[in-house]
Amino acid sequence: MSRSNGTGPDGWAARWGLPLLFGLVFLGAWEWLVAVTETPAYVLPGPLAIGTALVQGFGPLMASLWVTLRITLIAFVLALVLGTGFAVLFSESRLAERALYPYAVALQVTPIVAIAPLILIWVGLDNAEAAVTILAVIAAFFPVLANMTAGLKTADRNLIDLFRLYGASRWQIVTGVRLPSALPYLLSAMKVSAGLALIGTVVAEFVAGSGTSTGLAWRIIEAGNRLEIARMFAALVLLSGLGIALFWALSALEHLLLRHWHDSRDGASESGQTS
Repeated sequence: MSRSNGTGPDGWAARWGLPLLFGLVFLGAWEWLVAVTETPAYVLPGPLAIGTALVQGFGPLMASLWVTLRITLIAFVLALVLGTGFAVLFSESRLAERALYPYAVALQVTPIVAIAPLILIWVGLDNAEAAVTILAVIAAFFPVLANMTAGLKTADRNLIDLFRLYGASRWQIVTGVRLPSALPYLLSAMKVSAGLALIGTVVAEFVAGSGTSTGLAWRIIEAGNRLEIARMFAALVLLSGLGIALFWALSALEHLLLRHWHDSRDGASESGQTS
């Protein structure tokens, strides 16, 4: 019996058609409401005005988008490396986990806005981009740490014992057993972490103000000061699009890697059942 896997016409309509239809209806209702109520553009511009502002300011806005994207990606990679590294340490040392994990939790629950001024002062106002990167790393770090710590502990104990029986080192056990077992946890954490890295970057740019070169957050501040509300919305559209693109890219990576991961596990299960 065949099942729809989301690649046929029906699957495409369910996955993309309905959201697209809802978006078009929403934008149409928005434009109609603004026109009927004669709402001033400096209060709430319509989608057409926002699109016009996006086209007119495309060059500067795309340059700002690149600044924000670059900082986000750097912070995301650093959070990925640091989170995975500490998770490996915690999986190998219960003492280290008990000593350090509470501080990681404390760092996670501390609002970025509260510590941003301190980071800016410590790093220096002339190094605002470095401060923004640090704050974005702090925002994106914990999901990787928490998920990877849990994932590394799900490794098959029998397989670990087998590796030890053949004289494998601790590093070989980590790379050969624990990390492959934690792959689904890592990929899930990456989707959350990338979004938090973007949020951390934008919040830090807001706090740092004009010292952060020309990120999208500064474009929003600049447009707000000039009452260019349509330009503000255009920058927000780019930010939302960037966040969605990051999520989709990592979701595609997760699907690609876990599809083969599940296929290998299913194949092993079927061979075990037939033997």
